[in-house]
Amino acid sequence: MTTLQNTHAIPLRKRVRKGLHQGLRKAIAFLPRKIRFSIYRSFVNCDLHPDERLVLKIADTQDELEACFKLLHDAYVASGFMKPDPSGLRATIYHALPTTTTLCAKFDGEVVGTISLIRQSAFGFPLQAIFDLSDIHAEKGKIAEVSALAVHPNFRKTGGAILFPLMKFMYQYCSTFFDTAHLVIAVNPDRIEMYESLLFFKRLQAHAIQKYDFANGAPAVGASLNLTTVPLIFKKVYSGKKKKKDLYFYFIKSRIKNIILPTRRYFTTNDPVMTPTMLDYFFNQRTQVFKNLSEREKILLDSIYNLPEYKAVIPPVAASSAPGGGLRQHQRYSLKCRGQLAVGSGADARSVELQLVELSDDGFQAHSRSRLPLFIWSPAQIQLGVSEASSLQVMAVRSEARGDEHYYGFKLAEPDLAWRKFVTALQSGITAKDLDNASLFLMGHQPDFDATTAPQYLDGVEFDDTDRRP
Repeated sequence: MTTLQNTHAIPLRKRVRKGLHQGLRKAIAFLPRKIRFSIYRSFVNCDLHPDERLVLKIADTQDELEACFKLLHDAYVASGFMKPDPSGLRATIYHALPTTTTLCAKFDGEVVGTISLIRQSAFGFPLQAIFDLSDIHAEKGKIAEVSALAVHPNFRKTGGAILFPLMKFMYQYCSTFFDTAHLVIAVNPDRIEMYESLLFFKRLQAHAIQKYDFANGAPAVGASLNLTTVPLIFKKVYSGKKKKKDLYFYFIKSRIKNIILPTRRYFTTNDPVMTPTMLDYFFNQRTQVFKNLSEREKILLDSIYNLPEYKAVIPPVAASSAPGGGLRQHQRYSLKCRGQLAVGSGADARSVELQLVELSDDGFQAHSRSRLPLFIWSPAQIQLGVSEASSLQVMAVRSEARGDEHYYGFKLAEPDLAWRKFVTALQSGITAKDLDNASLFLMGHQPDFDATTAPQYLDGVEFDDTDRRP
């Protein structure tokens, strides 16, 4: 008899709790915006020392990605953002791209949270279908869309025990490793004020879009966040608060040991993980993503995965649609290397800083704040990685001014060994781990693209817990 009473009591408690929660939200909604936002911030409760069983990392194995896609599917179906898929997964074409990184939170080895970061690519962004990003594109810096957020139901009532660490991981990864200056989101109108009040996202437009096809026709609000300016806003708003409520300290200053950041031999800025086997499994076998691509999308995918290993798993391009050599091959890796160029001689000698954004066998593209002479050979030192550098003779052969930045195309006199090793790996590698074995590509060997190796963890992070406030 007691068991029966408990069985009925549990749903009753849930209904009461849900009713109270909805009533509180409705009551808060009638308050002025400033007061509402202050109340939302008062709910913040960050744990600077999460349970050691919690691990946050890039989802880089088939099992981790499948768990992320399943968690996302179940969360989206429950919220009405998608119809149930026979696969039980929500995997989109954006998840197949090397410019997308999926983060996961694991508790006791089980994936309990996930979020995906989609950076600019030939496919654009999902929210570009309904929101105008031209104003953000006009500003400096790369853009990433925050998408596919889901937390396991068992952890949604834990005061942000998964959500806050996952958001911190997202912020730290984007600002430090993903070369991102702007984040954009498309969220349900019921959730936008959390992003506005706590993280200071700004709406892309005043009114919500009533039908967003990427979310099964649900309404959506678009918003953006400038990662270069938000630390000052965080500091102003959260200064003086207790540690557990201080999101400036939490996001900007603190270090959480549960977060595993990527290690990179070279100064690349993305972490592709999809091997041919994984692409085939998720987008051919488990779902119909590749089958449902338009002919244009097939062409774009072919321009990204243009190695022989991938031709067997990506959808073929119709002969009548195949580009006649005019379609640009898109980079699988993005990079951000710094260099020093020696210009002039004698009393006029000076050192100019360069930032390289694209490399080839015999040249590179870079930008600088300084005007540089064209068609003059000059010595350059290029830092390709923490322990990898090239000494080259280079010549700027073309230039373009964009605001206060000058973009240049450089030609090399002769690439050195370090340069050839890096470029060959960029051209032949697929996953982020392949770059650790750059010498194999130079010697003509192909690593096992489907081998799974243990990730190397980053220990020397520049975030330190120095604040001792209670």
